[in-house]
Amino acid sequence: MGFRPLHDRVLVRRVQAEEKTSGGIIIPDTAQEKPQEGEVIAVGAGTRDEAGKLTPLDVQAGDRILFGKWSGTEVRLNGEDLLIMKESDILGIVEGASAVREAA
Repeated sequence: MGFRPLHDRVLVRRVQAEEKTSGGIIIPDTAQEKPQEGEVIAVGAGTRDEAGKLTPLDVQAGDRILFGKWSGTEVRLNGEDLLIMKESDILGIVEGASAVREAA
């Protein structure tokens, strides 16, 4: 992909929401909420402090993150729906997410 966010912005791909409840009820697409979890695809260089020194971002490409329901701006790149958001919109990094999903 030929896209690089600027400054403290992050490009995020939403993870797919579960289509079934734990009881086995299938949730139709119209009733599903958009997931608030995603994978970081690309990050900007960072922000500059008052002295002009570059401060890198805390997140990196490949990190699994949680973000607010109304965070970011939806964009379509190469036929894929993605989000661009500021690092301050990110609530946290999910550590060990792949191990948790495999166990479930």
